[in-house]
Amino acid sequence: MNRPALPSPTTALARKRSAPVLFVVAHGSRDPRHAATVQALVRRAGALRPGLRVETAFLDFNLPSVPGVLDRLAADGVREVVALPLLLTRAFHAKADIPAVLRQAPPSLRIRQAEVLGPSPLLIAAVERRLYEAGLTPADKSTTGVVLASAGSTDPEAIAVIAETARELRRTGWCSVRPAFASASLPRTEDAVRTLRTDPGVHRVAVAPYVIAPGRLPDRIATGAAEADVLADVLGPSPELAALLVERYESAVRAPERAAVAG
Repeated sequence: MNRPALPSPTTALARKRSAPVLFVVAHGSRDPRHAATVQALVRRAGALRPGLRVETAFLDFNLPSVPGVLDRLAADGVREVVALPLLLTRAFHAKADIPAVLRQAPPSLRIRQAEVLGPSPLLIAAVERRLYEAGLTPADKSTTGVVLASAGSTDPEAIAVIAETARELRRTGWCSVRPAFASASLPRTEDAVRTLRTDPGVHRVAVAPYVIAPGRLPDRIATGAAEADVLADVLGPSPELAALLVERYESAVRAPERAAVAG
C-alpha cells in the first residue's frame, strides 16, 4: 500500500518558521495582577502551538508597548503577524485604538487583525468553569441565578454582545442570568444581584466576572458582589480561553485578505 510521503524535518521546520507570529494585544492596567494574568494566559495558548512565535504587548500602563514589539519583530526579520486583541467585545479599543497603532507598524510587516474573543461557546464554558471552581455544581444550575458582570462599555454593539452572552449562558440551564456592568452602562453588579433575588426559582445568586484579568473594574465587580452567595474568579488563563486565542489566530491565518490591516 502506498503511503503519502511525510514532510522532512527540514520542511516541517520551514513551515513553523513561516507561520505568522501570534501577537496578543492587551489593554494594560496599573494593577500588576493584570499583566501577570495576561502573560500566564498567553503562555498557555502558546503551549498549544509548539514552535509558534508568540508575543504580547499592551496598549497602556504596561510594557512592552505595541510599537516596541512591532519594531523588534521587524528587526528580527519577521514579515507576517496576526494581531489578536485580548478583548471580549468589539468596542472602541478593537475598532479604533488597536487598528490605529497597528497602522504605525514598520512597512516591512504584514499585519492581520484577528477577531476579538467574544462571542464564543468557549467563553461560556470558561464562565461555567469558574463558577464550578467557586463551589457550585451542575446540580445547582436550576436554582442558581447568575450575574454576568462585565467591565462595561458605551458601545451599543458591545452591550448587545454581553446581553446575548447572558442569554446563551441561561440556555445552558441556569435558573436566571442577568448582565451587569462595572462602568459606563447599567445595571451595576449590586443592583443585578438584588434583582435576581426576586426572580422565581432563584435560591442563590452567583456573580461571574466576564473579564479576562484582575484590575480596577474587576475589583469593582467584586465589591458589587458583596450580597451574592458566590463570587467566581476572572476568566484568566483558563484552558478554554487559551484554546480560543489559538482558534482566533488560526481563523485569521485562513482569511488573510479579509483581516489585513497593514502591509
